[in-house]
Amino acid sequence: MYETFYGLKEKPFSLLPDPGFLFLSKKHSTAYAMLQYGISQQAGFVVIAGEVGSGKTTLIRHLLNHLEENVTVGLISNTHASFGELMQWVALAYNLEYKGRDKVDLFAEFQQFIIDEYAAGRRTVLIIDEAQNMSIETLEELRMLSNINADKDQVIQLILVGQPELRTTLRRPELRQFAQRVSVAYYLHSLTKEETGEYIRHRLRVTGGDQELFTEDAIRLVYQYSEGVPRVINSLCDTALVYGFAEQTHRIDADVIEEVTRDKSQSGLFGDALPGEEEEPPQEDATTPGTPPKLHRL
Repeated sequence: MYETFYGLKEKPFSLLPDPGFLFLSKKHSTAYAMLQYGISQQAGFVVIAGEVGSGKTTLIRHLLNHLEENVTVGLISNTHASFGELMQWVALAYNLEYKGRDKVDLFAEFQQFIIDEYAAGRRTVLIIDEAQNMSIETLEELRMLSNINADKDQVIQLILVGQPELRTTLRRPELRQFAQRVSVAYYLHSLTKEETGEYIRHRLRVTGGDQELFTEDAIRLVYQYSEGVPRVINSLCDTALVYGFAEQTHRIDADVIEEVTRDKSQSGLFGDALPGEEEEPPQEDATTPGTPPKLHRL
């Protein structure tokens, strides 16, 4: 719609996870390094948590595109309340037959599958996205699944990615055995104001647009209303480009952002805050404000 007007090859602020647009802030670079480290060092469990829309799924997609050929990976991204039998989803993730099979048969077949992969010199990794939706019972099943590992080598590695509730759940007393098996854990914080500007310019650059399309005052307001959450940044910027196109303005300034946020607030889709009503800026890190986040233990 507005791409031609602004000289863009495609929409720069899509809400869909796209590793082609990956912006590696210091936080995202660290999170990605933790994922790589966990796989290379054969960590049993890796946990990456972060706010909704912070870019976790995009990191996972990027990881999938850069795994070595000797890694066999399965992905489970559907973990809603009626999740069902874990082993059926595990079998489906690796294209194993699961229909009409009971839990014991599925476990035995999967165990043989990963042993065969190991014998062939391949490592098996299971990634579970949106893991915060999993029940305590299902998480315990995952822990038991890791018991297949023996001796010094990990024949299966598990990566859990989820919202803050995942970290809260794993701290429960019932899951202390699970938590003790987590080798790598990282909490992905939102972007800073400076990173928000870099993020916006990065996406414009990827799509061939003018990196100064958004004024500094516009970026300041985008950060204020989004609190540095990439998905909310995308929503605001995409709508701002629609408004800018409608008004035939070649620069997105603070007035456009204010109009966007006001309309979203009035529609009930963007909270209740109006321009100037922000109470407190988001904190960089609860322990050391203004510095890159440190690793968080469960």
